[in-house]
Amino acid sequence: MTKHIGILTAGGDSPGLNAAIRGVGKTALGRYGMQVIGFLDGFRGLVDNRSIRLDSDSLSGILTKGGTILGTSRDKPHRMVFGGKKQDMTDVIVENYHANHLDALVCIGGGGTQKNALQLMQKGLNIITLPKTIDNDVALTDTTFGFDTALGIATDAIDRLHSTAHSHHRIIVVEIMGHRAGWLALGSGIAGGADVILIPEIPYRLETVSEAIRKRVQGGKKFSIVAVAEGALPEDQARLVNAARAAKDKATDKKNRKQAKQELSALEAANVNHTVSLSQQLETMTGLESRVTILGHLQRGGTPSAADRLLATRLGSACADLIAQEQFGIMVAARGDDAVAVPLRDVAGNKKLVPRNHPWLISARNVGTVFGDE
Repeated sequence: MTKHIGILTAGGDSPGLNAAIRGVGKTALGRYGMQVIGFLDGFRGLVDNRSIRLDSDSLSGILTKGGTILGTSRDKPHRMVFGGKKQDMTDVIVENYHANHLDALVCIGGGGTQKNALQLMQKGLNIITLPKTIDNDVALTDTTFGFDTALGIATDAIDRLHSTAHSHHRIIVVEIMGHRAGWLALGSGIAGGADVILIPEIPYRLETVSEAIRKRVQGGKKFSIVAVAEGALPEDQARLVNAARAAKDKATDKKNRKQAKQELSALEAANVNHTVSLSQQLETMTGLESRVTILGHLQRGGTPSAADRLLATRLGSACADLIAQEQFGIMVAARGDDAVAVPLRDVAGNKKLVPRNHPWLISARNVGTVFGDE
């Protein structure tokens, strides 16, 4: 019998989403004769039962497009806002899954999407996911699609900032996305030749950073590029935030967990203008003018790179193969040139952070890049 599959994209937009939709859809249609529908705006579209049919015409010409033709949202099935109130809409999703006669649901997204997909799997739905995020922090996959494009954009920005930093003898502090993972700042910082790279995994000492910049000035280099991941913190703040996160994870009852979450939120909110504050402090401590550039959503937009198109296509195609084999409760991960099925239970709730002994870090230290910790 003909299989019916649904596809949705959730979380932040990312280059390569359309390539992944196309990879799943064209393989499902052309090789297996499946019927494919796309739900609009993430899990909310599944709740509202808003969908479009994905056929060869709708999948044509989308490979090179950024964003997602299906739209996206950050709605969580178990905490979706309706009428100003958070409601658990998981049962509604289950009903609509069966109402559309689905044999499988493909959820394309990052860490949050993997957790939401796991909850639907636990409700008895046939779920398969694909790893998407510019942060590259999804567990158990070599890389996520979206990362390579964002890496290129951030590197290009650092390249361009070099000339203005050199011309004006300034410090340029450039903030790069990544949330709690430093992959994007680390990779673009190395590729762009940043003098200082600050990432969440390595709490830094401000004096160490400023001293490195002063030494550059003494050596005749009157400018510096500082690449900062948005989640990077100085040592004292990092200790407070990590303690708050640990308290939230250890909280066993609802009241204590709520209090811990509020404390963590307050600490994270205080870090919103961290990059501006860092720039001001470095200017005071070094005597050099300092300017801030926040790349923001520029890193997520535009045409996906060739590498992201290739990755999304091969993972999407493998996804359709696995559906045909009736393998569910899995994420399709990149392992070298292969696409492998890994248990969704092992992915959800875990983050892939930069390890202290990662080859990128070692190479960066070898060429003199400063991370503020030594």
